[in-house]
Amino acid sequence: MDIKRTLLWAVLTISGLMLYNNWLIYDGRQALFGPTPLTPTSQTPSPSKTSETLPSPASTSQAPSATPGQPQKSTDLPKPESLPAPQRTPAFNASNLASGEKHTIKNDVLELEINATGASVTSAKLLKQLTPDQKPIALLQITPQNQYFVRSGLISASNTELPNHTVSFAIGKNGRTDNKTFVTFVNERGGVRLEKTYYLTDGSYVVEVEHRITQLTGQANPGGLVLYNEIVRDSSAVSDSEFYSTFTGPALYTDKEKFIKINFSDIEKNKVDIPKQIPAGEPGWVAMVQHYFASAWIPSDKSARDVYVGKVEQNLFRIGLQIPVAAIPAGSSHIESTRLFIGPQEETLLEKIAPGFDLIKDYGYLTVIAKPIFWLLEQIHSYVANWGWAIVILTFIIKLIFFPLSAASYKSMARMKEVQPRLMNLREQFKGDPQKLNRAMMDLYKQEKINPLGGCLPVVVQIPVFIALYWVLLSSVEMRNAPWILWIKDLSVPDPYFILPIIMAVSMFVQTRLNPTPPDPLQAKIMLWMPIIFSVMFFFFPAGLVLYWVVNNILSIAQQWQINQMFIKRPPN
Repeated sequence: MDIKRTLLWAVLTISGLMLYNNWLIYDGRQALFGPTPLTPTSQTPSPSKTSETLPSPASTSQAPSATPGQPQKSTDLPKPESLPAPQRTPAFNASNLASGEKHTIKNDVLELEINATGASVTSAKLLKQLTPDQKPIALLQITPQNQYFVRSGLISASNTELPNHTVSFAIGKNGRTDNKTFVTFVNERGGVRLEKTYYLTDGSYVVEVEHRITQLTGQANPGGLVLYNEIVRDSSAVSDSEFYSTFTGPALYTDKEKFIKINFSDIEKNKVDIPKQIPAGEPGWVAMVQHYFASAWIPSDKSARDVYVGKVEQNLFRIGLQIPVAAIPAGSSHIESTRLFIGPQEETLLEKIAPGFDLIKDYGYLTVIAKPIFWLLEQIHSYVANWGWAIVILTFIIKLIFFPLSAASYKSMARMKEVQPRLMNLREQFKGDPQKLNRAMMDLYKQEKINPLGGCLPVVVQIPVFIALYWVLLSSVEMRNAPWILWIKDLSVPDPYFILPIIMAVSMFVQTRLNPTPPDPLQAKIMLWMPIIFSVMFFFFPAGLVLYWVVNNILSIAQQWQINQMFIKRPPN
């Protein structure tokens, strides 16, 4: 599939070079190809970019060795700054999770399998999100190919034998209360009892996880107890096409830094710079994100939370939070409640869960433009009840909004096409003298009051909106399994019969014929081949994206044809 990436980059590079070449000619500079300007102007060198190196954060460095006199424990997690050494969570053991007793709870949208080993969630199926063979998406799973699960437990500086994710929990009470299904897991170690209860509300992707911590002995842990909640995942990326990629990896949110994505490769290289602590009273959460779906721990903000991220073992990484637990008198209990999200990135759903949680659906730098576009798309869908027709109507609306800019662009192209025969005559007349050719072309543009960039600049202004719309359609899980008409049964996958890409190729060819032929033969050949290259590339794009481009092209053709009829001078009858 490397040839596809090569074609894509070739198309983008050629498009950029052509735009840059036209600007050079217009500005009287040395062209990359085509006629040489009369007097090249000196170019101001670009300031050199300062290289940026991320510092090696303490939160991802290797943990120090255990204190002398204490038993050597696992060192797969660095100690948080606010906790005494050796405050680390126990090591990972996949065999324990594979062999432990399991209990299942489910509602109408989510099915969880909880392993008695550590009372960890080792399987999560999204019952309303189906694979092509009509099976529920398995977001969390432990298989020979993939490992993705969530876990929690207790650690302490003074007591290494506490209920954590390496020990076996007994399954306690389970059943239903009100509209919730629940199950409780219990373990007693080191004079502490941990009762971990999972509550799953009907119709919800949010699991309420209650940790009831009871101090059984008269002597409390001098170093204090710490509750950790973490998400563990391998680094296998989720990719639906070789022509585009989406982010897969850990992420976190704080009120100050907002949404931060972390690459697995940066964790591997120990080049991660993240906040080490979320202050009390401020919202914050950690997540594991992939295309369309995510999981996240969302704690309360009543106390400070230490954030950590690191490598557990080869091709296995984690992100988590550590929450200090206040001293508990003997015979008393303390409850620490945390929410666990496992589900699709539905924007209206995410907005209601926690501050900043809708940022999990990542539009990148164009979020400020993309979010209103999705809101409009969603409002249209609420009336037409079909995401395909919603895309068509949205394209009409965006085209209408940009009509003045598009009209200016098409008028400029029509004027260029009008003088095209005269430009070709100039090329023949000054074939051996590129400097005179350039002077004659600039005189002609001045005489006819034509700006060679007039057709490009209005398009450039619209590019951020089109890119934002691209990410809206690519990132929206609402497109999964969403039909349009006839053969289009799923807007999130490529057209199975390639009908839309073929229509798009034809529409691009028509657009090319309506545009003025570039005076340079190389540019003309490139413009002729671009519809073919783009059509091949769009064979592998989601049908929803191709549908948008097809409708946009058809509307552009109609608008450009009409303007051409108005501005091209016809010979008298």
